[in-house]
Amino acid sequence: MRKRRESNVARPTDLELSILRVIWKRGRGSVREILQDYNSGRAEGAGYTTILKMLQIMTEKGLVERDDTVRPQVYSAAQSQDQTQRQLVSDLLEKAFEGSAKQLVMQALSAKAASEAELAQVERLLDRLEGEEK
Repeated sequence: MRKRRESNVARPTDLELSILRVIWKRGRGSVREILQDYNSGRAEGAGYTTILKMLQIMTEKGLVERDDTVRPQVYSAAQSQDQTQRQLVSDLLEKAFEGSAKQLVMQALSAKAASEAELAQVERLLDRLEGEEK
């Protein structure tokens, strides 16, 4: 089986991304387990058939993988959280910032205050990247 390139994987919708967050946290799970975790702490929860249908769609799109060898069927994420985040950031970088990582970072930092630790981490990353360019 050939591994798909990140760029060929469908982009998750907001609802799909919220379901993926549950799966990333759990590792894998049945529809009922994912539903329970998805609804945990939400004022308005989703129904079983909604989560089932979304997982079926997400399987078709290549966002999740379904293990049909067990009952109930178990779903897991096709990509790691880091891979998906990188993919979404790359899309945003190209679409909204014409490829300028500097502009993306500046907008992200101005949109929400960062902690001292986060700023220090960003500074270390920028120093490292700057050193690689020389």
